[in-house]
Amino acid sequence: MTSSSECGSNSWDLVVIVDHQYETVQKEFTLRVSGDLHIGGVMLKLVELIKISQDWSDYALWWDQKKCWLLKTHWTLDKCGVQADAKLLFTTQHKMLRLRLPNMKTVRLKVSFSSVVFKAVSDICKVLNIRRPEELSLLRQSEDVLKKKKKKDKNSKEPVTEDVLNLCNSPVTPGLSASPGLYSKTMTPTYDPVSGTPASSTKTWFSDSPLTEQNCSVLAFSHPNCSPETLAEMYQPRTLADKAKLNAGWLDSSRSLMEQGILEDDQLLLRFKYYTFFDLDPKYDAVRINQIYEQARWAILLEEIDCTEEEMLIFAALQALNFPFKNLFFVVLFQYHVSKLSLSSEAQNFTCESEVDEVEAALSNLEVTLQGGKASNILEDITDIPKLADNLRLVRPKKLALKSLKQYWFVFKDTSISYFKNEESAQGEPIEKLNLKGCEVVPDVNVAGKKFGIKLLIPVADGMNEVYLRCDNENQYAQWMAACILASKGKTMADSSYHPEVHKILSFLNLKNWTVSPQVVSDSEGLDMKPECFVSLRYTKKYKPKQLAARIMEAHQNVAQMSLVEAKLRFIQTWQSLPEFGLSYYVVRFKGSKKDDLLGVSYNRLIRIDAATGDPITTWRFSNMKQWNVNWEIRQVAIEFDQNVSIAFTCRSADCKIIHEYIGGYIFLSTRSKGQNEALDEELFHKLTGGQE
Repeated sequence: MTSSSECGSNSWDLVVIVDHQYETVQKEFTLRVSGDLHIGGVMLKLVELIKISQDWSDYALWWDQKKCWLLKTHWTLDKCGVQADAKLLFTTQHKMLRLRLPNMKTVRLKVSFSSVVFKAVSDICKVLNIRRPEELSLLRQSEDVLKKKKKKDKNSKEPVTEDVLNLCNSPVTPGLSASPGLYSKTMTPTYDPVSGTPASSTKTWFSDSPLTEQNCSVLAFSHPNCSPETLAEMYQPRTLADKAKLNAGWLDSSRSLMEQGILEDDQLLLRFKYYTFFDLDPKYDAVRINQIYEQARWAILLEEIDCTEEEMLIFAALQALNFPFKNLFFVVLFQYHVSKLSLSSEAQNFTCESEVDEVEAALSNLEVTLQGGKASNILEDITDIPKLADNLRLVRPKKLALKSLKQYWFVFKDTSISYFKNEESAQGEPIEKLNLKGCEVVPDVNVAGKKFGIKLLIPVADGMNEVYLRCDNENQYAQWMAACILASKGKTMADSSYHPEVHKILSFLNLKNWTVSPQVVSDSEGLDMKPECFVSLRYTKKYKPKQLAARIMEAHQNVAQMSLVEAKLRFIQTWQSLPEFGLSYYVVRFKGSKKDDLLGVSYNRLIRIDAATGDPITTWRFSNMKQWNVNWEIRQVAIEFDQNVSIAFTCRSADCKIIHEYIGGYIFLSTRSKGQNEALDEELFHKLTGGQE
């Protein structure tokens, strides 16, 4: 029966489509409603009309024309703006989604399509046992990748079947039967620090979780590389503009999946978006460490990040260790190995506090754990700021017609380098003083050729001042390079991270320092491996398989056996040492410019890059940033820095919201500390990244 009030002039018909699985039951319903009826009342009326006995608690109303959920059940239809022309969908909030992980494995699980992406990713990471979910986000595949995949499927004679890990019984919502949360230390799975396998006390934890021990192994361990033919069929960026396309598909963390056009059973990429890997602990982070490692490995194989031939061979040697070589047995799969020198007892005294590189800290703590000792938390009391003074060679390519090297006496103090004609004249005025705060520091090293160079790009009024320093040996290079890196961040050699930085650089140089031996050549001929599987396509075209195998074995000479987790951490650390590490590129047009440039976004700075040459033009540090905002009408990002420096640009390769979120996201991550609770301050994240569209 319909009451007289419902038939009044203020009432109207509302069409609602119900998304249920019963084919024989009606799906479209017309409700007689009025504007003062609240959303909860609409759903109650609808369920009474449907007359299907089931649990409707996960259902909510979706307004397709406005692309929004009506989740505030106490709001009235008038307040929501719903009128007679609206068509609503009554559908489940949790739907199946396929996620391709950094290790190229696909998992299928239920995800909230009504929660904002930031919350959805957090819930996904709880199921996958990945701590620090704020470092990850969801990414749409670029159009170029999808085109290449369609072409591959079209040319394939056999139908392509994807190996999917099905976690469909793992709803990721606090309201349903989800896996135990990882933010209580007593409920956090633990792993053997040597092998990375779940500890015996953890196996019972996995028995009640959708992520069984077997499934955990899929996520926590690496698997053999794909064939060269498969690698050739995958999309590989050729230019910086191509790399910019890879970063165009990040989803908006402040909106839900449904609001961004994601449909049930679509495939998205789960990736580490922010390159600040905080509080890595092998005891709890086997899955997280492996996924970071895999993201690094694929970035190198697909040439998403540039590296030298020496570095590529090192990475290849580490990956190839998964295979049984002649007269060799290795217990580590696809791992980074360094010589025993890099783990000397001297390194154990370094403090692992928040300012020290997180991977280095994890490695130091891991070594102490393996040796049964205790990590020292006492900082050395440094009252005087150290300085470096030595003979180095200098070249200025932009000022000199010929790149001739000239020796000077250099003094490094605070965050500046001064150079003099000789040591005797160091008491007077320097020829020039270079302030390195905010500069770009790029290694220019060839260990085999005994070349140890440091390229400095120092910000000046009209761009970047390019300076090359040439050192005589590894030790001198490591000390000066570490000092330059810290100075670029505004830190001095008195900072506790200076000595670990020197140690890290020496470890990396030691990897590159190999010599050919007759035994290596003879061993390489009997290897049961495909060396072309472990390098990018550029090097498979340059060398024959036998040549590659021999060179990989040369690189392997400086690789010693390590535990599984420690090896991956070392691999990640090497990735972090590459000049392009952590840079996400976007094509932008700066205000007042007539041509497009590239903008590199990193964890601590923005870099303006010449699109034609790839050379950095200017660098702006987040530490010098006073404020930033977005003009949503013209989609322009405006940033104000110290010393009255202001920039503004529009983004050409993606929505400006992505860059806005990157800046706010990195600032949010910089507020983390080891002493605070692992619970995320979601409100602060959205304040910094949400914007006011």
